[in-house]
Amino acid sequence: MLSLMRFFRCNLVITLITLVLSCSGSRNIKFPNKVDTKDKPIVLQDKHVEFVPDLGVFVSNDFPSARLNDLSVKNDSTVTLRIQPENEPINNSAYFAFKAWGTSDKNVYFQFEYPKGYQHRYVPKYRVSDGPWMQADSLMFSVKDSIATLKFNLSKDTVLIAAQELRTTKEVKDWYTSISKKNGLVTNLKVIGKTHLGKDIPMMDIYKESKSEKDIIVLLTRQHPPEVTGYLAFQSFLETVLESGELTDAFLEKYRVLAFPLMNPDGVDLGHWRHNAGGVDLNRDWSKYRQPEILAVTHQIEQTIKEEGVKVLLGLDFHSTWHDVFYTNVERENTNLPSFVEDWFAQLEANIPNYKVNEKSATSTRPVSKGWFLKRFNAVGITYEIGDETPRDFITLKGKVSAYEMMKLLTNSN
Repeated sequence: MLSLMRFFRCNLVITLITLVLSCSGSRNIKFPNKVDTKDKPIVLQDKHVEFVPDLGVFVSNDFPSARLNDLSVKNDSTVTLRIQPENEPINNSAYFAFKAWGTSDKNVYFQFEYPKGYQHRYVPKYRVSDGPWMQADSLMFSVKDSIATLKFNLSKDTVLIAAQELRTTKEVKDWYTSISKKNGLVTNLKVIGKTHLGKDIPMMDIYKESKSEKDIIVLLTRQHPPEVTGYLAFQSFLETVLESGELTDAFLEKYRVLAFPLMNPDGVDLGHWRHNAGGVDLNRDWSKYRQPEILAVTHQIEQTIKEEGVKVLLGLDFHSTWHDVFYTNVERENTNLPSFVEDWFAQLEANIPNYKVNEKSATSTRPVSKGWFLKRFNAVGITYEIGDETPRDFITLKGKVSAYEMMKLLTNSN
């Protein structure tokens, strides 16, 4: 557990950085519905390995991205897992992740218990030792009378069970570091700030040859820690932008991409349902920039357009929810790309087999990223949502096609 002294020291550093950035200032944006994004207390988990002698089972939350607050034995084959959020109020994104193994082979039932008002959301995923991630099938997992139960045949091999495939800060860093090195001629990897806990806030600055006079496309993801499917779409999208070829070369000769692959590293490694280490939903802080992650990102974007005298054209924010959906702004005609949304969606439907775009358009009344892109830069802002259980191969395809069709539209390629 992080010591109080270290926690306060980290927060002092963040406060000083925040003051410095605030002086050079990201412009505050007004939204009709204000949200208090000042720091809120969070409850840290007690990280440990617990042995359940009645069942001969070990259960652990002692690893990055774990979420298990307590457990108890219900009977000779059932363990009740108590899962609590980092603080409240909070969206019902009841995330869990734990490891388990047995002294011998044994069928064990895990029942998930949440505080009043919250329900089970995710179909459990699991991996045994270093094997592939699998999804629990209907013979293993069921929900009856709001009680979710997972049956698992434990052995001496450790099984990792989680709401979604884990993508810890280390795994994400390994990916963006590797892809940045592989594409070193067009990609500049930077650390643009620090979180409450002193973790890096990374940015990939992507362009070909000169960066001058190139309008900006912004990509970001993992504002909410468990939203792994959105991150997987972001990966596929960005890898497509970085593919060597005539279209990608033309795109990066004309535009500059600012990509933020890990917006909430503290929340990811703390196993949070939704918030950062400041106890705040980052996608409600795009007005006052009280949290270091949003302040660093908005400052970097503001600084870039000021230095280069260019425009932000498009902001795509990759998330996860129950089903695939694109959340868009109603305002289109007077933006920097007035026909982009309709044209892009038409191309997605034309190039993804048997696919129909699910669009939900509204005016952003709360300080979320898509509203910020519109209000601050007159840019197209889109929240690119992927379903929790959307097939992973389809996520890859959708990310690839959506990147490809974006580049075609913006370079006027046929």
